[in-house]
Amino acid sequence: MNLDKRRERLLEFLKANGKTSVNQLASTFDTSGATIRSDLRSLEEDGLVIRRYGAAEAATFPHSNEDWPMDIKQTLNLEHKSLIAQTASGLVQDGESIILDCGSTTLQMVSHLQHVLELTIMTNSIHIVNAIAELESPHTVLMPGGTYRHKSASFHGALAEQAFQKFSFDKLFIGADGFDLTQGTTTYNEAYQVSQAMCQAAGTIIVVTDSSKFGRRSPNVVVPINQIDVLITDSGIDPEHVKTLTQQGIDVRIV
Repeated sequence: MNLDKRRERLLEFLKANGKTSVNQLASTFDTSGATIRSDLRSLEEDGLVIRRYGAAEAATFPHSNEDWPMDIKQTLNLEHKSLIAQTASGLVQDGESIILDCGSTTLQMVSHLQHVLELTIMTNSIHIVNAIAELESPHTVLMPGGTYRHKSASFHGALAEQAFQKFSFDKLFIGADGFDLTQGTTTYNEAYQVSQAMCQAAGTIIVVTDSSKFGRRSPNVVVPINQIDVLITDSGIDPEHVKTLTQQGIDVRIV
């Protein structure tokens, strides 16, 4: 069976059977786990499947126009996000105060902060707080109040916005649902005002997003293009986009 045919049948199997383990898929298609994971990675990049821990399932929603729950976001473009997060964490210095906006890429930054000393970290994300709690480094963690939003596992609303307005931070690391070259980062999340409050509280704004987000225009502008200091993305970005962003004074870093 050639590669394209196998992936076609793999997708059909997942649609018919739902979430299935990698081991079971390897047995069903009489191939190795490494081959199945490669197939799933390719199908994920096309927006056709969702990879989960040791398993996968067929995607049943549009790939480009929905405010997805955090557990789904964490499974998409994992390799790119991991590289972006590692590069972003390298910009964090001992003793700094930083904001980590809720997001799947910023969440992956946490494990790389293990050896950075005496950070003050403020976040509205429950997942990020839990990840920091597992580190051996005794960082100081601040959380805002506000209204808990289950889909993103984070706090929003007027109380959260006011909390960020009371502090000043060295850097903000923030993701994006979409990136418009003229407008900036965009989101489908209707409770995006807390992210705007984070921008006002930070001296340097660093956007971390994989290249699939470029050209994806979501309704709400979060970080205007002229407020972005650094953009970290992967090599899938169009070189013309890099040129346009650089001309606007943005430090573009490609992993």
